[in-house]
Amino acid sequence: MTTIISSIEPTSIMNTTISVSIEMKERLRSLGRSGESYDDIIRRLCDQTHQNILERFLYDDSNSYTIEEARAEAERLWPKSISAKH
Repeated sequence: MTTIISSIEPTSIMNTTISVSIEMKERLRSLGRSGESYDDIIRRLCDQTHQNILERFLYDDSNSYTIEEARAEAERLWPKSISAKH
């Protein structure tokens, strides 16, 4: 069985209705804070998701080098220019 959640926001020009299961409606309700509409809950969850994705991207060090690794690579590629500075 599904239930209809209407997204009504006073500042919106247009609104829409989405169909979700009763279970999902209850899950959304359980994530809500006092006074939040379903639109507020979904908006907050989307914002948090985008923030998490951005943080994972920015803090991903899987393709990073340590300073020592970068220095060793530079010495391998340009042995004279690095050793001349010491």
